[in-house]
Amino acid sequence: MEVEVKFKVEGEIEDKVRKIAKFIKEKFEEDLYFSHPCRNFAETDEALRLRKDEEGFTLTYKGPKVEKETKSRHEVKLKVESYEKAKDLLEKIGFKPFAEVKKIRRIYRTDDGIIICLDDVFNLGKFLEIEVEGEIDKKEELFRIASILGYKREESIKKSYLEMLLELKSSSSKTYQS
Repeated sequence: MEVEVKFKVEGEIEDKVRKIAKFIKEKFEEDLYFSHPCRNFAETDEALRLRKDEEGFTLTYKGPKVEKETKSRHEVKLKVESYEKAKDLLEKIGFKPFAEVKKIRRIYRTDDGIIICLDDVFNLGKFLEIEVEGEIDKKEELFRIASILGYKREESIKKSYLEMLLELKSSSSKTYQS
């Protein structure tokens, strides 16, 4: 279970993050999302993603969110040897690539293992994600850290970057059609 809270970043926050967490690394992540051949992931609140980054290639299934305040959900991650072969396999069994999310991620870790990410998502802007693997009861610790960084519980964003980008694309195409 990945327990996660997310906030839109306005202004400078990195100095505050450095006071409570150790910088781990910066990396570029390129995510390719797939549609399911038999069900609508948007309706079931699921996702299937193939990620490419400096660490290699990872195929991730994200289950439906399990509660309303956070983006907490069951995840299954699988390292794959080849991005192209994994993509080809998924396409051969009926999955279709339909959206990409690209971001630069700066990763920090607190002494107790909580991950803080500062994400610069292409076409969306800057975001703060605070996450930990474990049980849903860990969300209170995440909201406590968010508070230290100047964010309120009610400012938490429950949508994924994919959902936000699809909404942006949909609204811009409606504007264009008008």
